[in-house]
Amino acid sequence: MAQSEFATMERSELEDRLVQSRKELFNLRFQMATGQLDNSARVGHVRKEVARILTYLRQQDLAQGEPGQPAGATDDEIEEA
Repeated sequence: MAQSEFATMERSELEDRLVQSRKELFNLRFQMATGQLDNSARVGHVRKEVARILTYLRQQDLAQGEPGQPAGATDDEIEEA
């Protein structure tokens, strides 16, 4: 899936896709362990897809001002609060 497709997805869609990708990654790892995996490169692609989804979710959190380190805040500002 292209990065631009992730950028246009709603949060719930991204979360659903994250669950699907993690399940696929689990299945691929299981196939690798049992010697049934034909395309070992797929594992890397799915791992990167999971990372991309998590990145877009985090970007949405920061844009909405969710808990965590606020966008643009320094560690000193956080400790003083």
